[in-house]
Formats: sequence, structure tokens, C-alpha cells
Amino acid sequence: MLAYLIRRLLAAAVMLVVVVIVVFGIFFLVPKWAGVDIAGAFVGKQAGPDAVEAVRQKLSLGDPIYVQAWEFFKGIFVGRTYAAGGDVTNCAAPCFGYSFRSEQAIWPVLTDRFPVTLGLALGAAVLWLIFGLAAGVLSALKRGSLWDRSAMVVALSGVSLPIYFTGLLSLAVFSYGLGWIDGEYVPLEESFTGWLGGMILPWITLAFLYAAMYARITRATMLEILGEDYIRTARAKGLREQVVIRKHAMRSTMTPILTMLGMDIGALMGGAILTETTFSLPGLGQAVLNAIKNQDLPIILGVTLITSLAVLLANLVVDVLYAVIDPRVRLA
Repeated sequence: MLAYLIRRLLAAAVMLVVVVIVVFGIFFLVPKWAGVDIAGAFVGKQAGPDAVEAVRQKLSLGDPIYVQAWEFFKGIFVGRTYAAGGDVTNCAAPCFGYSFRSEQAIWPVLTDRFPVTLGLALGAAVLWLIFGLAAGVLSALKRGSLWDRSAMVVALSGVSLPIYFTGLLSLAVFSYGLGWIDGEYVPLEESFTGWLGGMILPWITLAFLYAAMYARITRATMLEILGEDYIRTARAKGLREQVVIRKHAMRSTMTPILTMLGMDIGALMGGAILTETTFSLPGLGQAVLNAIKNQDLPIILGVTLITSLAVLLANLVVDVLYAVIDPRVRLA
């Protein structure tokens, strides 16, 4: 098991380097090949030639591309200094870039908004796992029943309906109509009950979409596993049905579920843009949307890198959980 963890950590470290190189290429190399003035894109279309040239010097865009890539990579771990003449700007580690539009480092912006996105993703994940797995397992065990048909209709509706529709509908019914939930976001450090009240509807809206997908995958996987030889053998040995489902069928069912969970939570760490915009949550998704409107490329770059790292970390955790629930992974 220890050797397996070491191999996965080394693979994650290599992938981290690849991710940083790819993100650098997307934001710095590809636009250059397309003939786009990167310095002009960083400061905006309304900036004068002097401002564009100053940014070009600060970002060292005239240096060879390998020098730029090294400075970008090094800045993440040891920080970076942007200098042009007498104008010096320090970006402390981890330096994910510097926004010349808002004149601030990217990392404090990300850390200020990340807890909102983290709370949204984790809270919704708990809900969609509980209800998605429960609905999928019951539908598989009661195949063809009224419950099975009803649950799959609801799941199909959840997959089909867009978040901005279900989000606005939940606000209209539970917040504006019935008045049960305020719906306004309150920071956790100010009031726990206010924070909880502002997050319930976003959790339910996001969880409704994912729970529907997890219910369908769980049902299909469970039906396939219940037809396997080792399940029939377990039943033939006289094991109770609850033991067969819990100790044998569910463990095998969790393998694709863990894969989906790792990818989904990792992707949501970059911000659930539609959910955060619908409910006015000050998370990373809303930051990306505002950055796109303002053409603030460093913010987009920083969130892209954070999302990539979150997916990488989530996959590492999933690989470890594979070894916990499936002995075949440890033996391999």
C-alpha cells in the first residue's frame, strides 16, 4: 500500500508540472502564435501604448518563451517580482499572476472567494451522494416497480433542466413566494445560521442536477453487478440479502461513483458559474464571469490553474480510495 501511494504521489507531481506548462501555453504561447498582443490583452483595449509597453516589460514578454515559462513556474513556489524601470511590484508565493486591471495579486482574490465555492461544492456533494445513491440502489432492487419508474423520471428531469431554471424556480417558490428561506448569502464568520440559510437553495439546486446523474449511473451499475457470478454465489451460500448488497454489490458499485465524484468535485472547485451567478454567491465562478466581462486575463488564468490542481488532487484521493475499497488495486 505504501509503495502504491508513493507511485501515485510521484505521478501527481509529474502531472502538476505538466498542468502548469499547459496552462502557461494556453494563456501565453497560443495567443502569441495567433498574433494577439498579450500585453494589450492584460491591460485592456482602452490602454495607451505606454501602458501596454510597461506591462510587456513587467511580464518579460520579450524574453525567450522558455525563460517566461520558467519565471511563471518559479513564481508559483517562490514568488515573483514584476519590474519595469523604477516601477517594482512584488507578488508573494504562491504567485498565480498579477492583475494590472485591478492592480492586485491573484492569489488573495482566489483565497478570498475559494471558501464560498468550497462550501457550495462540498455541501451539494453530500446531498447528491445521499439521495443519488439511495435512489439508484432502490431503483435497481425494485426494477420495473412504480418507484423505479418515478425515480428515473425525476432523474431525467434533473439532468434535463438547466441550473438557472431550477435555481430561479426555487428562489421564486421558497424565497419570494413562501418566504421560508431568505436566500441572501451571509459570510460564515458573520453568522452560521445566516450562512446556512443562504446556502440551502444553492445546495439543493446543484445537488438536484448531480443526484439525478448519480442515480442513473448507480442503478445501471447495480443492475449489472447483481447479475455477476460472485453475487449468485454469495446468495447460494445463504448470506442475507442485506449483507450481499452492502458488502458485495455496493463495494463494486462505488468504483465508478468514486471516479465521477472526484472529477465533479475537482471541477466544481473552479466555481459552479451558473449556480453562483443565479444565487449571487461571491465564489470563484462569479469571479471568472466578471473577469471574462472585464477581460481580466490573470484572474481567468489563476482560476484555471486552481481548477486543474483541484481535479488533480481529487483524482489522487480517488486513487487512494480505490485501494481502500477494492483489494484488487492493492494487489496490482
